[in-house]
This record gives sequence, structure tokens and C-alpha cells, in this order.
Amino acid sequence: MPAPEQPIGPPLPHWAPATRPAAVRLTGRHCRLEPLTGEHAPALFAAYRQDRSGRLWTYLPYGPFVSAADYAGWIASMAADPGVHLLAILDAATGVPTGVGGYLRMKPAGGSIEVGHLAFSPALQGTTAATEAMYLMAGHAFDELGYRRYEWKCDALNAASFAAARRLGFTPEGIWRQATIYKGRSRDTAWLAMTDGDWSRLRPAYEAWLDPANFAPDGSQKSALRTLTAAALITPAPREDLLGETAPAPAAPTGWPEP
Repeated sequence: MPAPEQPIGPPLPHWAPATRPAAVRLTGRHCRLEPLTGEHAPALFAAYRQDRSGRLWTYLPYGPFVSAADYAGWIASMAADPGVHLLAILDAATGVPTGVGGYLRMKPAGGSIEVGHLAFSPALQGTTAATEAMYLMAGHAFDELGYRRYEWKCDALNAASFAAARRLGFTPEGIWRQATIYKGRSRDTAWLAMTDGDWSRLRPAYEAWLDPANFAPDGSQKSALRTLTAAALITPAPREDLLGETAPAPAAPTGWPEP
């Protein structure tokens, strides 16, 4: 037992380790997700080729791929990694795969898992299906697998990824300087996360946004998701650091988009 004057975290008497993702299939109105295999490679390679500028791959440690076979080889290599579970994102109406999402850095004993390897083709980017896919993955991690922390990490220069995470309700937690090297360049990594407590408030925000009643006949949204998620989250109270000084809640780096 700690000495009386030593602060410690709250007890978790009912905590049980989370479960690793298995061969899950997630279904929504606009998309469905299933384990990524080499069979998805030709359609995904074709979808990714619509990204003429190559911007899709700038902040990923792999890609672009030169052929569907090359991409299938990468999928096979990732399937051999027990620490990664990748999902193909398919259009619900056509069954055509248009993107990939994944779970990684799973720590079931501590209850944390990361969403990553996000590669959305132009056909998926900015669509309701893209948001629904993120809703389905978060819900599966929290509600079915039992995680208490859901992480999002990106290159600190990747403002688009950071803004997407903020729109989805992730809270910035800081920058890890010189965290890694990829494609021959240094990377500072931005960390964001949501907790199970956040998710209990964010889930209704997602569901309100995804409700067909939130969209006009022309497809335009009535309430923006960033507005709903921002309203759902309660700003963390200031906390005292080890020196007894008040530390502010995490904030977005200067100049980066707010939700």
C-alpha cells in the first residue's frame, strides 16, 4: 500500500483484460468491414490509383504500390504480424472495397488499442461511409472487445489526419519528438486518444450524425459531426503535476485545425 500522502490512480475492481480482434465483420448502412485479404488487392489498387498526386501515401511508411500483386504482397506481410489486424472497408451497396483501416499496438492487459493503417481511396474520402467505418471500429473496440483507451497517432505535420481525429472526438495528448524514422525522414508523432468514458458520450453524437434525418434530400448534413462531438466531450478539469503546479488540459498544437 502507498503511503497516505502519495496520490494514486482510482482502483479498477471490476477490470478484466480486453480481447484481441479476431475475424470480425462489422456492418453499417453505408459500409461493411471485413478482414483484409489478398482478394481485395485488385479492387483496392484500382481505387488507390485514382489518387493521381500520391498524397494518400505521403505520411504512411509504405506505398505507393506499383501493381496489384505488389499490394497483395504487402497485405500478406501484414497478415503475418499478430500485432496488426487490418480490415477492408467495402461499399455496402456494391460490395466494392474502397479503403482500409486497422487495429494495432494492442495491449489487452492495460486496455489500450490503436486505430491506424488508414488508407482511404478518393472514392471513400469525405463520405458518410468513411465516418461510419470509424464509428463501427471504435464501437467494436470499446463495446465488444472491452478496451478502455483508443489511440490515434499521426505525423505531427499531417494536419489533415490531426483534423480528422479531432472531428471524430479524439483528444490531443502531445507530441513525441523524433519518435521514429520512415521513408528516410524524421517524424515527430502527434498522439490523440479517446477513453471509454469519452466514448459513452461520443457514441450518441455519432449516431445522431449518422441518422438519416440529419441529412437533407440533397445529401447535405444538417449538423456537423465536429459540432456534435465537441459538445459531447466535457473539457477535462485542470490537474496538478508532480510539482504541485496546475497543468492545463491538452490542446491542439498552434495553427492546427480545431473541430
